[in-house]
Amino acid sequence: MEKNIKLNAWLWKWHFIAGLISLPFILILSVTGTIYLFKADYEVPRQQHIKKVVATGESISFQKQWEIATKNAIKKPNAMIISTDTNQATEFVSGRFSGKSSLFVNPYSGEVSGQIIGKNTFMFKVRKLHGELLMGTVGTKIIELIASWMIALILTGLYVWWPVSGWRLKGFFIPRIKEGKRLFFRDLHAITGFWISGLLLLILAGGFPWTDVVGANFKKLQKITNTGYPKTWQGHHLQSTPLENTLTLDKIVLKTKDLGLPGQVSIHFPKGPKGVFSVSNINPSNLNSQEKIHFDQYSGQQIIKNEWKDVGVLMRGRMWLMAFHQGEFGYWNWLLMLCIAIALAIMSIAAITSYILRKQKKKWGTPKVPASFKVGYGIIVLFIVLALIFPLFGASLLCIIIIEYFKPKLKPKNL
Repeated sequence: MEKNIKLNAWLWKWHFIAGLISLPFILILSVTGTIYLFKADYEVPRQQHIKKVVATGESISFQKQWEIATKNAIKKPNAMIISTDTNQATEFVSGRFSGKSSLFVNPYSGEVSGQIIGKNTFMFKVRKLHGELLMGTVGTKIIELIASWMIALILTGLYVWWPVSGWRLKGFFIPRIKEGKRLFFRDLHAITGFWISGLLLLILAGGFPWTDVVGANFKKLQKITNTGYPKTWQGHHLQSTPLENTLTLDKIVLKTKDLGLPGQVSIHFPKGPKGVFSVSNINPSNLNSQEKIHFDQYSGQQIIKNEWKDVGVLMRGRMWLMAFHQGEFGYWNWLLMLCIAIALAIMSIAAITSYILRKQKKKWGTPKVPASFKVGYGIIVLFIVLALIFPLFGASLLCIIIIEYFKPKLKPKNL
């Protein structure tokens, strides 16, 4: 690819400006992302006294445990997690997402061993800082805007990194160590960015489903194209046929165990006298094994079974990207996310250091663009496409264009 020097200067200018604004936020994302990867390591020893029990004799019925949980939980439980070991307390879940809490019942004594309220945990706050800067909806949109600009930063950075004349190992694939601090940190930023660019785009794609604008638009696209969950997945419109007595939770647990589902298996309780028992499993390491089965709460008859292949292609892709983003495909995925998060932090610090070393006093050091340069149609089309996919990026870009247009007109004329 032959490089356009004027285009390179223009892209470098906007890469520089966008990077200078974004870097503090990118550092927050990389640091909080790194911390959150250690969620299990942090929480397991601190919650062990609640989740672990001593197995003594026969356990009491699940039905009785459900009654105990209902009496003691902050909110009425809507699901139960199937224990995989005899020394585990039975977990009853109330609420969803940020409102989720879990109450644990000792299956042998019937005592409540403890309760974990999600929003009160340290890792919940780390996740909120990562996703919304602890600022609610406003923070979510700021993170979405920064993530959108990161796409532009990666694309413009790759062009700026591309050599003008010939390839060399040093300066393009490994940093130059003996040619001064500024060049070393410049290379460390650019080369690290090159090596992680593809994976970083994939990770960003896995984060956008949580955003307000892009995430909401993606859900609309799923609905329009009918590529989300099938209508029967959640079971909202499914009904049980009322009889004199409902099945006990113990019988539903037996039916659930007979299914042999891998991963974390949950039983969702019926909502009202016509509701259904819904059994599902979460198994990020093998999404294809996930199922959702609904049972009549009176007869125990299976009403409908949904397998992962019944889920639309866009939803399957979305869930894959989200699981990859969180490092849930096993140790290799976790380690890869950790390396990328650390590399992103190093890249950001290197960029700031390089800027400080090259910056002159009382000047921003913004790269100069030849006055004769005009943006080509190809670049315009690319930015329009990005603006349509990422509306907050488009809105900020429009603001920049307006400012750039009026800035010369607002300068005082020489008398």
